[in-house]
Amino acid sequence: MHGTFNAIGFLTRTRRPGRIDITDVLSWLWLIGGTLAVLVPVAWAGLSSLKPEAEITRFPPTLLPVATVQVEVRGYDKPLSLWTMTIDGETREMAMVRRIGLKAQLVDPDNPAKVVSVDTKSISPAQRLTVATQNYTDPLTRFSFLTFLKNSVFVTLVATILTLIVNALAAFALSKYRFRGEKAIFVLIISTLMIPLTVVMVPAYLVVVGVGLVDNLWGVIIPTVATPTGVFLLRQYMLTIPDELIEAARVDAASEFRIFWRIILPLTAPALAVLAIFSVLWRWNDFLWPLIVLSSRENFTLQVGLNAFQGEFSVQWHYILAMTFLSLVPVTIVFLFLQRYITTGIAGTGMK
Repeated sequence: MHGTFNAIGFLTRTRRPGRIDITDVLSWLWLIGGTLAVLVPVAWAGLSSLKPEAEITRFPPTLLPVATVQVEVRGYDKPLSLWTMTIDGETREMAMVRRIGLKAQLVDPDNPAKVVSVDTKSISPAQRLTVATQNYTDPLTRFSFLTFLKNSVFVTLVATILTLIVNALAAFALSKYRFRGEKAIFVLIISTLMIPLTVVMVPAYLVVVGVGLVDNLWGVIIPTVATPTGVFLLRQYMLTIPDELIEAARVDAASEFRIFWRIILPLTAPALAVLAIFSVLWRWNDFLWPLIVLSSRENFTLQVGLNAFQGEFSVQWHYILAMTFLSLVPVTIVFLFLQRYITTGIAGTGMK
């Protein structure tokens, strides 16, 4: 109950008690608009992933997953779609035999002997709510989606762990040690942010070929471990940790690695959580680099595997939407667990 009152108080709070200011209205418009801009595409993709294949490309589109009713009609080999029409003031459901231009030929499902020709503008499809669960079950059973998912989880998990360790070590050295050229090294690392990915992609691929990691998941993981964004984020946060803690640990004969592992890393947990979220998003959504390195279907990651549903002449949108929506679940779970560290971690990077 106390939490409910706090939520109500927060939602009804204004800049000036008892008065609604223009800034309150603009703030709410901005927040509501931003929320809708994020949630509406996700909700639309989720609902569309439950639609039958033919309904996804229907125009005008429908919000809920509905499908035209199909019925078996005597004398016809294939099921016919039901359409609603009005005859002599009576609304009836007729089965469409064929459509020629602006005319449609329909028959009564109970008496298919007589064919009626009507204008297509005077009829509408008879639809009902239909959840196409096969959009999710087919890729899981008939295709290699579980293999793609396993590869993506492996790449994301291992790359994130290595990213945290490597970038934390570099940030520790650049923030807590004084040596000639430390600022030049830091500036050099940050300056790599200005280099486009396409410039380094070919040399990176040649290195991967040289060490024999082509068509190997480690060839996807290792080149992406060290990131200038991670070094900058962790270094700026580690600068806020008092040097006296390190000096006291050295007086107690603690090794440098012990200082890093037992003191620096626990205190840098908020920044590490932020970097972990970024790393998960980078690795999970990465498409171009795995596409270049991997060639065997059994090594494909999720994003590369989804590309297999897009052919030269046809696109299986029902499978793509379903698997894309399903792939959002792991990232959402990671974000929900680590979101409380985001504000603390990012705010701490600019304190020094």
